[in-house]
Amino acid sequence: MYRRKRSLTPSDNRMFVIKFCLALFAFAIISRLFVLQVWSREYYSTLAENKHVLKKELLPERGRIFFQNDRKTGEMAPLALNKDTFIVVADPKIIINPSQAAYILAKKLELDELSVASKLKNSNSRYEIIKKQVDAAAVEELKLEKMTGIFFERQPARFYPEKEMASQVVGFSGLSDDGKPVGHYGLEGYFNDLLSGKTGYMLGERDATGGWLPLAGREIEEAINGADLVLTIDKTIEYIACQKLSEGVAEYKAKGGTVIILNPKTGAILAMCDAPGFDPNSYQKTKNIRAFNNSAIFTPYEPGSVFKAITMAGALDAGAVTPDTTYFDKGFIQLGSQIIKNAANKSYGNQTMTGVLKESINTGAYFAAHALGHKDFRKYVRDFGFGVLTGVELDTEVSGNISSLEKEKEIYLATASFGQGITATPMQLVSAFGAIANQGKLYKPYIISEIRQSDGTVEKRTPELVRQVISTRAARLLSGMLTTVVREGHGKQAGVAGYYIGGKTGTAQIAGSNGEYSEGATNQTFIGFGPVDDPAFVMLVKYEEPERVYAEYTAVPTFGEIAKFLLQYLEIPPNK
Repeated sequence: MYRRKRSLTPSDNRMFVIKFCLALFAFAIISRLFVLQVWSREYYSTLAENKHVLKKELLPERGRIFFQNDRKTGEMAPLALNKDTFIVVADPKIIINPSQAAYILAKKLELDELSVASKLKNSNSRYEIIKKQVDAAAVEELKLEKMTGIFFERQPARFYPEKEMASQVVGFSGLSDDGKPVGHYGLEGYFNDLLSGKTGYMLGERDATGGWLPLAGREIEEAINGADLVLTIDKTIEYIACQKLSEGVAEYKAKGGTVIILNPKTGAILAMCDAPGFDPNSYQKTKNIRAFNNSAIFTPYEPGSVFKAITMAGALDAGAVTPDTTYFDKGFIQLGSQIIKNAANKSYGNQTMTGVLKESINTGAYFAAHALGHKDFRKYVRDFGFGVLTGVELDTEVSGNISSLEKEKEIYLATASFGQGITATPMQLVSAFGAIANQGKLYKPYIISEIRQSDGTVEKRTPELVRQVISTRAARLLSGMLTTVVREGHGKQAGVAGYYIGGKTGTAQIAGSNGEYSEGATNQTFIGFGPVDDPAFVMLVKYEEPERVYAEYTAVPTFGEIAKFLLQYLEIPPNK
């Protein structure tokens, strides 16, 4: 029997479409569940877990820095400490009266009211920083206002109780982009990792409000506090040295100045001053960032006639001259097309090597260097530590430049013999004179006495002998010659009644960017030590571009004033 095929009605078509859509939707659901449960299970489990996990950083205390304060008792005085400051934060979504809150915050925190109001009215934000580094007293005042939506986050900050004193030595600590302390320049920069310590953390579960869930377990990794630094610098010596330097810069109308005092027998730095200084508590207000750099290690210069002592040291040690070796000075020496002259075009006739140092004769320095020879002169200069870093643990030390000594022309030997055409840092110079004072033994300068870790372990630093540069005999001969400079020559004002003091002056022209020497612009230096028979200190005093003509009238009297104090403070009896 033939059956006619039934045609699809509109109702059947709709049902087919509905069933197809339902099947497609079911397939999509099953596929999504498969992805969630199988392929991306680990990712979404972690995401779900993190929504319930609260992690908080535990900040370490930055290590402190201390002076020596009492040589007999070992008492210390703080140079860098920590204090709590706060970040004032607002949550605009829950602030009840933005206008009133803006008025109070602006008044208490000394801010612009319109700027604060703009932040508080930003309803799309839950976190607006109003001000950073707010002290505890101001925070306590704000808490009394009981403003809803205003919060306070602890922010550790650095405090420097001595302000400008030793500012280039200590450097300063600022904040990184993530709000953590970070050191710059000086000790803060050099020892940043050691001072910073290690950040810890605490992991736990959140409650419904986003806070800690009290009954849930917590995982804690304690922060490790930074190490404390104990310096070799004596606070009293530092204070007097810096005070005298500041007075000198003002009196002589100098562009700047430097004082370094070392113990020549160990290399320990007893004082280091740079002027002008800055207040590391408010380093942001410093107009000239040049003040951040420590000229003692960062600013090499042509040392001038103080370098004649280095030239004479090599010549004496090699036996090329003796203190009584005589030559005739006619006031100049012709070297090819170039002429070497004495200061003020003076001539001195017959002179001994002792007279060369006493009168600071350029031609005499060349006579000694020529007798020594170019190759040996270069060797002694290097052995005294020039052209390389001293290794003192301070940020931004440079090595100076003695590359002209690689050139064989006699003119380079001549100019270097009296401290021109080469550069050195004040630290290199005072360290080299320390070797002369200390029977020819060169010690590495150091500024850290102890490193005290937060776990109680202490690392004590000990003196480090670099090398025997010249013989004990040569050092003693030269020390006697330098005593004559103070007793009879240009260093008379460096003398201290009752003591033998040795030293050498240097007044050096300053080369401009074009290599030409500037008319009238000089660096003036005196380096000396005492008492000569058993030195307790070696000291450099330097002024940059003072108005007076010679170091004899600037650096020398400053040295004398500080030396007189030192001998009394160190309780050294007169030996003369």
